[in-house]
Amino acid sequence: MEHDFKMVAKTLKGLEAVLANELRGLGARNVAPGHRMVSFEGDLEILYKANLCCRTALRILKPFYSFKADNPDTLYDRCKEFDWASLMTIDKTFAIDTVVNSESFKHSRFVTYRVKDAIVDWFRDRYADKRPGVRLTEADVIINVHITDEEVTLSLDSSGESLHKRGYRVAQTEAPISEVLAAGIILMSGYKGDKAFLDPMCGSGTFAIEAAMIAANIMPGVYRKNFAFEQWKDFDAELFDRLYNDDSQERPVENPIIATDISPAAIAIAERNAKSAGVARYITFQVKPISQWEEAPAKDGLIVTNPPYGERISAPDMEGLYQMIGSKLKHVFVGWTAWIIGYREEYFQKIGLAPSEKVSLMNGSLDCELRQYVIFEGNKRDFRAAGGKLKEDKRPAAERRERKPFDRERKPWERDRKPFDRERKPWERDRKPFGRKPWERDNEEAATRQESENPLASRRNPELLKMVVNRAPSLPKASGPVMRSRGWKKKGTDGDKGARD
Repeated sequence: MEHDFKMVAKTLKGLEAVLANELRGLGARNVAPGHRMVSFEGDLEILYKANLCCRTALRILKPFYSFKADNPDTLYDRCKEFDWASLMTIDKTFAIDTVVNSESFKHSRFVTYRVKDAIVDWFRDRYADKRPGVRLTEADVIINVHITDEEVTLSLDSSGESLHKRGYRVAQTEAPISEVLAAGIILMSGYKGDKAFLDPMCGSGTFAIEAAMIAANIMPGVYRKNFAFEQWKDFDAELFDRLYNDDSQERPVENPIIATDISPAAIAIAERNAKSAGVARYITFQVKPISQWEEAPAKDGLIVTNPPYGERISAPDMEGLYQMIGSKLKHVFVGWTAWIIGYREEYFQKIGLAPSEKVSLMNGSLDCELRQYVIFEGNKRDFRAAGGKLKEDKRPAAERRERKPFDRERKPWERDRKPFDRERKPWERDRKPFGRKPWERDNEEAATRQESENPLASRRNPELLKMVVNRAPSLPKASGPVMRSRGWKKKGTDGDKGARD
């Protein structure tokens, strides 16, 4: 068995933590979630399992060559230095997938051309002008080129076609949700087949089918015709066949899975897809609008649905539809938990319930939000007092912050203090006024500003003047205005009659 090597699993925005948990469950090591990706380490068995078993992965990459390049010529030269015979032969075909985020490389297509030229020229120089072919689709070897600033990483794409294309979907309604996104939402809810499941607006049936596969623990990759790693030089056919044919972890589905829709055509499509996936026996399909739900199918359960957004799919009364959803949740599905993905805040508001959790997700090109609603009788305080939880911590135990138990015997002065900073001056710390009212502080600040702005103001302070010149002030205390204006009259003199100077 080959030693461990680094790999990268691509996923959708918001599903990084879910995918990381999946990889840990498969035995991957050094799992580290990133932006729309999760890095991890493992051997060939982990690589094959990741493609077969991960429900939230889009593709699994195996990096093999990294370097720095700040221009197309350097990129070409460094790519030509690699031994490409270690990855493919001249009778194979290859394709290049490029992702660029760099000021030095503006166009991803030009990067693709330069890397392709380097590979072709490498083979021509060594095999008498013979070279592998380039194929845009269904190539034997797919090379992923990722450039961030000047960091260039070349990886082998082990998946080939995106993993969200399970292979079971034979028909679809308008704007169906991605299989990867559907599975990610269900896994995020904590569903394992241990309760009833309902999608009241099922469309193509993706949520119900993915829920049935999770409940039965069916590998999503078993429906695929092939993977790109089957064309690699180090492909272990015996190992892959053993993993592919291993159904020992599958289990029976004991709780109901229900999918309904207002459209008979949608229900027909959903049934066809479920039969193709081999899970039709686990799902009950029914033509039933959400307005006709008067009784919950079980005491408790999970609702996961993707109602129209008013974008690609719309209803005659969108606000009324969301009001109907909220009304049915409050009056029919008490004791259930609902996860609803939507696009517009104004429609969410019409549900009339406070969400216990919000998660930002991408549904296609739309920046959507997933909201959880815990439906219970009475008020929130009574619900929590009875042991109910509005939000469950689904993180692994290792990632949860351990809280120290409260110590009633601990004195306030025994708490952890910040280390003393010897470089900090006393006047640099923030001081709070003590023993003064706020209006007193304001008056003092105003007086200070007046003295600083008017130099003559200091002359009115006898104590300050005595301190400066060591004698009492020669000016009499002012009993009236200090500066005399024109027309001013002095009291008790002959000028009382109003004579002006």
